[in-house]
Amino acid sequence: MAKKILILLGSPKKNGNTAILVDWFCKGLRTKNPAIEIIHTAFLKYKSNGCLACRACQKLKEYECVVDDEAKPVLRKMAEADIIVMATPLYFFGASAQLKLIFDRMFSLYKWNNEAKTMQTALKGKTLVLIASAFEDVGLDALEKPFVLTAEYTGMKFESLLVPNAGISGAVKDNKEIKNKVIAFGGRIVK
Repeated sequence: MAKKILILLGSPKKNGNTAILVDWFCKGLRTKNPAIEIIHTAFLKYKSNGCLACRACQKLKEYECVVDDEAKPVLRKMAEADIIVMATPLYFFGASAQLKLIFDRMFSLYKWNNEAKTMQTALKGKTLVLIASAFEDVGLDALEKPFVLTAEYTGMKFESLLVPNAGISGAVKDNKEIKNKVIAFGGRIVK
């Protein structure tokens, strides 16, 4: 059975470096024939700017957000996917706000019992993949840290491909070395 791969593309540019990297990554994935879905988080319609901290999701049996907007089905798909890929350009030493909106709403995919000091999540055992690019060779380590910590806390396997010195938007398309590296990375993710 083909693995379900959900790619959350967090760049507001449809033809920027991050989109190019995702395209190459998918070429590598397709050698293994997985089920791939790409969601452009920059173009979703939201009713809130991130998690509202209402904690209403904690009262539900299901792992879902109570805010009824276009993020809600994305979160559901995250719970159903085998591999979740988050792709983002580096913006001020972090992920893009467009990806961070979904990242924060992941709160709904966890159930905490603070008194018992326990946590359950629909994400445990999945693989979290980060693909990130930066104009220069500064800041990708800071961007990666929240994803590493989230994977560790959640019990997910973590993989990342960080591309420093990608240049201005779209410039990476001419870099055959990076292209080959990203395609190979995509081929390794699905085993």
